[in-house]
Amino acid sequence: MGAIDQGTTSSRFIVFDRQGEIIALAQREHTQIYPQPGWVEHDPLEIWRNTEAVIGAALDKAGLTAADLACVGITNQRETTLIWDRSTGQPLANALVWQDTRVNDLVAELAREGGQDRLRAVTGLPLASYFSGLKLRWLLDHVEGARARAAAGDLLFGNVDAWLLWQLTGGPAGGLHLTDATNASRTQLMRLDTLAWDDDILALFDVPRAVLPAIRSSSEVYGEARTPVLAGVPVAGILGDQQAALFGQACFKPGEAKNTYGTGCFMLMNTGAEPVPSRHGLVTTVASQLGNGEVAYALEGSIAITGALVQWLRDNLGIIDSSADVERLAAGVADNGDVYFVPALSGLYAPYWQENARGVIAGLTRFAHKGHIARAALEATAYQTRDVIEAMEKDAGITVAELRVDGGMVANELLMQFQADMLGAPVVRPRVSETTALGAAYAAGLATGYWTSRDDLVANWHIDRRWQPRMGPSPRDALFARWRKAVARSLDWV
Repeated sequence: MGAIDQGTTSSRFIVFDRQGEIIALAQREHTQIYPQPGWVEHDPLEIWRNTEAVIGAALDKAGLTAADLACVGITNQRETTLIWDRSTGQPLANALVWQDTRVNDLVAELAREGGQDRLRAVTGLPLASYFSGLKLRWLLDHVEGARARAAAGDLLFGNVDAWLLWQLTGGPAGGLHLTDATNASRTQLMRLDTLAWDDDILALFDVPRAVLPAIRSSSEVYGEARTPVLAGVPVAGILGDQQAALFGQACFKPGEAKNTYGTGCFMLMNTGAEPVPSRHGLVTTVASQLGNGEVAYALEGSIAITGALVQWLRDNLGIIDSSADVERLAAGVADNGDVYFVPALSGLYAPYWQENARGVIAGLTRFAHKGHIARAALEATAYQTRDVIEAMEKDAGITVAELRVDGGMVANELLMQFQADMLGAPVVRPRVSETTALGAAYAAGLATGYWTSRDDLVANWHIDRRWQPRMGPSPRDALFARWRKAVARSLDWV
């Protein structure tokens, strides 16, 4: 089984066996492009070149060929927005990354006319720069000739999943222009109840229907790959990265939740067959749809900056040489020295949804040094996660008994222990931490009969490490109160 995992900072290809264990993995980073403050872009062609390269590298490592793979699934950074020429495959512009905030003025304009939640009942989402639909609108408005060509059917739009599927299945020579319901639910153009594009929102955003991909389920055979490195392999599963991690963590029952610690943090709770509207700053989203079967929904809390803050300490401040150094530096101090770091580097996402917030380091004294700043940066991830989990429990009326975790930051044991302390609940890391790619593999494998049911996937899930809370309620709540005070200082900065 193969899985393409196209993330915010890198592209990977992972080969799994029937037990969900990793056989081979290859990874390649791509360039982060920052044309001006608040703008974040990727080169779509670089992403595609890297994807082809890592597929070949992983197969070579394992001594396999395409013929050895039962099928392939795709998981991707969501909301990152691309438009390209149907005939040539050339992108008309760089991809606008989910972190990009250039549509803030559009968000404000639409919110003035009907409030930030004017589309929430239909889409499950507040108006925000985060989602794809307004990014597409910006591209159509600002790339010369794009709007007319899109209306004529000459251009194609998609999140990264649609771009990769189109390339894999032939590109200009008949490539499939499809997306799945999880990715479509992140555009703010799809109705949650029907899983179809909404004509009223298309008109509101001034987006022509001709540019949109067809919406399909998360687990079905879409077609065969035609790119040489995967020729003949069925492409049979697509899940946005956070929904893929929920699936890979085997969170199939209502109330089961996971948090992925990557560039940002993304917590999802399975809410079952009915969408649960949020009153506390979360979004309602599609968790998965298997074939023509029942749709599962989720509540999600998205945090923009977590692992990216560690990269910022490395690249912008230079206080660590590599991301792995942050744990050692943070462990060199007994506590945070009353320093709090609110990483609103591109606004605050859930549960605040404050586009105008900006980053703040609060509580500095002459006693504070780089160790305290490193610790405050790690603790910010745990505080933000508690913000989200409290909102989630209020919306769903369910107490999260344990939090399943995955992503690159779960190797940081200092952070994981502090996370358990902040939640007052166990934090559980699975044996296979590559749950995002695993979820995509699972979706594809179910569609092709490689796995027979979700019971097979539950049987594959095993605990690697469980962190129990050690901190008492009083110090926990005191720290969290100071965090909330720091957050208040970051709001309405712009």
